[in-house]
Amino acid sequence: MFRQYRACPLCEAICGLEFQSQDEGLTAIRGDLSDPFSRGHICPKGNAILDLEADPDRLHTPRLKVNGRFVEIGWEEALQRAGEGFAAVQAKYGANAVGAYVGNPNVHHFGHIAYLPQWLRLLKTRNVYSASSVDQWPHQLVAWAMYGHQFLIPIVDLDRCDYLLMLGANPVASNGSLLTAPGIAKRLKALTQRGTLIVVDPRRTETAEIASRHLPIKPGGDAVFLIALLDALRGCGPARLEHYGGRLNGFLQSLDALPGFAANEIEQRTGLPHEDIDRIAREIYGQRDAAVYGRMGVSTQAFGTLCQWLIQLINIYLGQLDKCGGVLPNDPVMPVTGKGTSPGNRARWHSRVRGLPEFAGELPVSALIEEIETPGQDQVRAVFTSAGNPVLSTPNGQRLDSALASLEWMVSMDIYINETTRHANLILPPASFLTQYHYDSVFNAFAVRRIARINTPLREQAANERADFQIIGGIARAYAMATGKAFDELPEPRKLIEALIRRTGNVDFDALLGAVHGLDLGPLEPTLLTRLETASGQIECWHEFIVQDLARLVACEVAGGLQLIGRRDVRSNNSWMHNAPRLIKGKPRHQLQMHSADLAALGIGDGARVRVSSAVGAIVTEVIADDSLRRGVACLPHGFGHQVDGIKLQRAQVLPGASYNDLSDPSDLDLPSGNAALNGVRITVTAL
Repeated sequence: MFRQYRACPLCEAICGLEFQSQDEGLTAIRGDLSDPFSRGHICPKGNAILDLEADPDRLHTPRLKVNGRFVEIGWEEALQRAGEGFAAVQAKYGANAVGAYVGNPNVHHFGHIAYLPQWLRLLKTRNVYSASSVDQWPHQLVAWAMYGHQFLIPIVDLDRCDYLLMLGANPVASNGSLLTAPGIAKRLKALTQRGTLIVVDPRRTETAEIASRHLPIKPGGDAVFLIALLDALRGCGPARLEHYGGRLNGFLQSLDALPGFAANEIEQRTGLPHEDIDRIAREIYGQRDAAVYGRMGVSTQAFGTLCQWLIQLINIYLGQLDKCGGVLPNDPVMPVTGKGTSPGNRARWHSRVRGLPEFAGELPVSALIEEIETPGQDQVRAVFTSAGNPVLSTPNGQRLDSALASLEWMVSMDIYINETTRHANLILPPASFLTQYHYDSVFNAFAVRRIARINTPLREQAANERADFQIIGGIARAYAMATGKAFDELPEPRKLIEALIRRTGNVDFDALLGAVHGLDLGPLEPTLLTRLETASGQIECWHEFIVQDLARLVACEVAGGLQLIGRRDVRSNNSWMHNAPRLIKGKPRHQLQMHSADLAALGIGDGARVRVSSAVGAIVTEVIADDSLRRGVACLPHGFGHQVDGIKLQRAQVLPGASYNDLSDPSDLDLPSGNAALNGVRITVTAL
């Protein structure tokens, strides 16, 4: 038996894993007991790597579509065709006629995230999109606006915090999000033993089950809840601003701009008694080590940016920003902020059809459909996708599906023929991550401790395989030759990782390379005030484009009827791995959940087949009674809906379930950021 060690690449927890192999290949995966951060923790996704490695549907060589069917071709021909195809489209229609979509697996692999930007810069198109705008753009936008860099995101000091108010997050199922904390359920249980965990969520989630208290808020009521909490805090005592050293701009001005809501209006909008909010204010104000944290549920809604801004203001008011036991940014070994990184920016250009502002060099993915469909100058006529399945993961998937079918040229980097890549002219599958060097540059930067680990290859790359960076470099080379542009390739990942780590001098590279279980460099320490990248060198609390969204909040009608929210399962990896037997076994997890009283009012039985309709589409699925939801709320998981022609996923295709994003509307946005408002979708449910 041969044992090797790497971090798991399939979720943000990046748990250390022990890979066991024999002559015939990989035989077992265990949690690495010697990993100083994850300490042997492993979730079902870690074991599912065995399925991913052995999946008969996984592609290893390029596929070219010929007369509607995919045929195998060689790598040199494939890369040449890919680069020349994009060059031809731009020569005919202009640079912006090529669009690019990057999925969230991109950040799980150094060979993707370090090399894709060079290729996208070479294209010089404004039509760049990613999964970030159906996920965490409000976090990044607020961090850029207040602290000067999109990745200067304060992290909850989870292991030293004694009072945590958590909104719209279910880390027990998701393993943490913008909060890298392997074994997070144990960490949260430890918090409740020494202190208090309050979960604010329309559903009594797996995290709420272990919390000290659960407040079942109405979907979309979070901004009003946070404003009411700030108002209640002002009644508890003055803001604790001493340790910011006078480096706050516009803080009191921001507080004074907040609208006032009467107690009955707060209850109407949030579904929560004002007394509950007052109690939290008194409790959290009296704590030495406390934090407020909000994630997907508050970001993917109509007022996501307001919510993230208000959370920062509350942590500032409490004196908990950049403080041990509160919230503070990680200072990772491989920096994602500072010199040579992309701080972000906003509204340097706008989408052609709807005029939506760019952020950090990208446009909101909710604009992609119309940019393909609408004729005229800069219409998107070719698309490059990398590690993404936007047909299942972005708004109005059915309409995007049709739009992709109309393209003149499409190339996808992906290991599967799925709902999106079936439209490609070329599919370029990367080699197994087990064959490549990797460093978790992003997830280390969001970890609750300072950690570092270099993941080394567990096996040789096969002759017919190409690594991610080789594919990206090959496309870029061919494109540069066809366009006459200069292209200087980056060194291979092992050398690039070494260069980046040696340049910072934060840790000895050779020692890190030799630490097969990784290094724990200690708890988080205050660094934000020394790393601010705002032009003023101050924490900039007041921003007109954020503050003016308060008027939209005040004018927003209280939603009536049934509202849809999403959910995660510990076995779910969005739509990535529904072809993995270890992740789809067991009880079905695709059903719509509704409160039993809501089902009874509609005359629908538990387990019935139902039609779920929204403003943009309809799906058919099964509904189950679940009284963990507050009344008036329905809940559906994301990433299902594989029953379409042309995909090659033999297990996923027979997996029941419909796509959440056939119900989501591209016009529903958090306006300041452009992030899709996927939660709080108004629906009707009827029995079939």
